[in-house]
Amino acid sequence: MEFEFLMKECPLIAILRGITPKETEAVCEVLYNTGIRLLEIPLNSPDALKSIAIAVRGTEGRMLVGAGTGLTIEDACRVYNAGGKFIISPNTDVDVIKETKRLGMISIPGFFTTTEAFTAIKAGADYLKLFPSILGSGYIKDLKAVVKKPIFAVGGVNAENLSEFLDVCVGAGIGSALYKSGKSLADLEGDAKLFCQLVSRIHQ
Repeated sequence: MEFEFLMKECPLIAILRGITPKETEAVCEVLYNTGIRLLEIPLNSPDALKSIAIAVRGTEGRMLVGAGTGLTIEDACRVYNAGGKFIISPNTDVDVIKETKRLGMISIPGFFTTTEAFTAIKAGADYLKLFPSILGSGYIKDLKAVVKKPIFAVGGVNAENLSEFLDVCVGAGIGSALYKSGKSLADLEGDAKLFCQLVSRIHQ
């Protein structure tokens, strides 16, 4: 299943930081039913590789699952073996990008400056993750004058500013505004529906 195809259905990546294997299956179902198609399980979550494997098995053919906080070559290998399809990092590490691509996964490294962006592009990154997005959409618009890879906004994206980020980005990663460890499924469903409704309005 193609990352780009699912991006067209919904350009949001749900960042499930802190999720546990016990929660994973139910959370994935709620997010799928509300319209989310891309799931990031950060590797600093409890037993993250097990959660990734559970998510992959439970959503196969419907969603794509990857890892966040991918910091090393070993991380990329472990995620690949768990069935993950993409690696998202908070930084620009050439070795991690190259290993991710060697394994056939999508590479989404983090960057903040044009120097980091061009380093990531040269190493083979598929997308770029501006992290954190504290300087707002205007900064991204300026970056795009020279940075031609598609950019995700991550860090500080919420329901109030989603529209301005999607005006200049291919998509956005939604973290604590969507999911927090221990959040009820009902609250998760409500927030996920809100984000998906906002996307629908923006794309009308």
